Amino acid sequence: MRIAEAADACGLSAHTIRFYEKSGMLPDIERGQDGHRRFGPRDIEWLTLLYWLRETGMPLRQMRRFTTLAKSGDAGIAERRKILSDHANALKAKRAVLENCESILATKIASYGPGEEGEGR
Repeated sequence: MRIAEAADACGLSAHTIRFYEKSGMLPDIERGQDGHRRFGPRDIEWLTLLYWLRETGMPLRQMRRFTTLAKSGDAGIAERRKILSDHANALKAKRAVLENCESILATKIASYGPGEEGEGR
C-alpha cells in the first residue's frame, strides 16, 4: 500500500511517517518502480506501534533508541523490554495522578450542588 493508505491504516499522518523514516525509526521501506513507498503488513504493525508509543507520551529520543535496538535483532530484546516496561510504569503513575485529579474535580463540582451546566459560584 502507498503512504496515504498506510497513514489511514496506522493513524499517523503521511508527514509523520516520512519524518519517522528520515529519523531512522522505520525499517527499509520497499519502493515500487515508480519510486513510491510500498508498505506491507509488518510495516503497518511497526507504524501502529510507533503511533501508540508517541500517543502515550514516549519521548522521541526513547523511541529512536527502541527502534535502533529493534533493528539490531535479538541482541536488543532485554533493553527493549526494559524500555517498554519503564514506559508502562510511567503510564501507571500518570494514570494515578489523573485519577486523583478527577476525584478532586468531582468533589469540587459536587460542592456547587445541583444546577444547570455552566452555572457557577
